[in-house]
Amino acid sequence: MTEAPAPLAPLDEDWERALCIVAHPDDMEFGAAAAVARWTGQGKQVTYCMVTSGEAGIDGLHPDECRSVREAEQVESARVVGVDEVEFLGLQDGVVEYGVALRRTLAEVVRRHRPEIVVTGNFHETFGGRNLNQADHIAVGRAVLDAVRDAGNRWIFAEQLTDGLEPWGGVREVWAAGSPRAEHGVDTTETFHKGVESLRAHGAYIDGLGWEHFDPAEFLEGLSRGTGSRMGVAFAAPFEVFPMGWGG
Repeated sequence: MTEAPAPLAPLDEDWERALCIVAHPDDMEFGAAAAVARWTGQGKQVTYCMVTSGEAGIDGLHPDECRSVREAEQVESARVVGVDEVEFLGLQDGVVEYGVALRRTLAEVVRRHRPEIVVTGNFHETFGGRNLNQADHIAVGRAVLDAVRDAGNRWIFAEQLTDGLEPWGGVREVWAAGSPRAEHGVDTTETFHKGVESLRAHGAYIDGLGWEHFDPAEFLEGLSRGTGSRMGVAFAAPFEVFPMGWGG
């Protein structure tokens, strides 16, 4: 007999500012955007940072053209869930490498935005089965964890600390959305429709994937119902929590 998944604990929502750092446009929309809509609806400030512009994501569209299409779709997608600021770092899609250079770039972003919570995507090797994760997701998620710690240490990437930029050690937790090791969740029942609309905004990307009968509502419902059952609600989004600091 297969053992039922463990219940998910609600995430702590006693915070005001979150920064979402993911590899590509659409990464937030495949499950986490409905949670963002919940948070912005509570009056919280949420900012998006895309490490790449997803320019290698549409086979039939040259990256130079694809970049502007995908950036525009992401800005609209973010607007749907109440996010007004979307930053694109411009690293090359598909070949993002974990390392000091990426940590440096992301530490500077954290220092500028000074969030209490940082959200990223699943960076484990798989999504919980045989489906392998994508290399950019893994590199970015790993670097986010390190960059958050780097941002609070004035002696790491000290060259950034000019023109009023200061170390920022105020990130309490990093949350990895969609992680197969999630032990926490967010009730998205009331904002599920916003998540669907947010994913629909990536129309050119979805069409480019060749998913002929793809239905964003059906897809997200399939993901969210199982998670919701672990919280006793209709729909929910799963997150793995990484406390920052020595007390975590």
